[in-house]
Amino acid sequence: MATTSVSPSVGSSSGSSSGIPSGSGIRRQRMKPGRWFSELGWRHLVGVVAVVFAAFPLVYVLSASLSENGTLTGSNTLFSDVSTANYAQLSESLFWTWMLNTLVIAVVTSVGTVLMGAAAAYAFSRFRFAGRRAGLTSLLIIQMFPQMLAFIAIFLLLLSLGDVVPALGLDSKLSLICVYLGGALGVNTFLMYGFFNTVPRELDEAAKLDGATHAQIYWTIILRLVAPILAVVALLSFISTYGEFIIARIVLTSESNWTLAVGLYGWVSSLKEANWGLFTAGAVVSALPVLALFLYLQKYIVGGLTAGSVKG
Repeated sequence: MATTSVSPSVGSSSGSSSGIPSGSGIRRQRMKPGRWFSELGWRHLVGVVAVVFAAFPLVYVLSASLSENGTLTGSNTLFSDVSTANYAQLSESLFWTWMLNTLVIAVVTSVGTVLMGAAAAYAFSRFRFAGRRAGLTSLLIIQMFPQMLAFIAIFLLLLSLGDVVPALGLDSKLSLICVYLGGALGVNTFLMYGFFNTVPRELDEAAKLDGATHAQIYWTIILRLVAPILAVVALLSFISTYGEFIIARIVLTSESNWTLAVGLYGWVSSLKEANWGLFTAGAVVSALPVLALFLYLQKYIVGGLTAGSVKG
């Protein structure tokens, strides 16, 4: 009798100690369709609409690149005809030369942007000097104006500079890189500055006690700790340079020095002779390096963009 009288209490105590509330059976019931849609369902609907809205132009371009008609109007029926003729025709043009030019300019510009921005951000973050705050503000305000507003001044400057130093004149990839680097500080420095401030200063002080110089601290300690923001800045600089058109069209005059944006535009600039099939094939191929780089650096993007806002 004692065993039978104790067992219910044990069972009840074990049920209460398990942490499951008595009303959990009600909570596990499925929500009504109306309530589910008002709380969760509409989010799925918005997500599906956003994905379709973003993916349709990409699918349409891919369909047009596989069509031999050479027009966009003939691609209204997606993948009505599939052919790789447009991709094969890319080898008969200067497309791969343009891609090589673009990759060289974008890579050099992104590396230079990271080095310049990191050095400026480190100086503003770690050193205290007169005009520091005013310099930060002035740098941001000046860089808020895009370079394309000064394309006439850039053209005249390079035209005059080419008479003295031909390598830095018009139709030079080096001069285009210099123009891009001239507008690379502003926002990138501010972005890196916020991230540099999240690195504890105690690390600098400990390294100085061990006899490390500012250069050693910068190259061996700080840059390794701020790798996420370096990757983000490199990615943003690469993408913006890779697809830039206005400055590249003004600076680069010969067809062999064109970038992808300028070269692809040349294929469709004439309405009567526009070859949209070749253009879309080139657009699909030219998007692959950016996509590969984005996927490779994706793990750094969220951390690099958000960590800098923790401590200003």
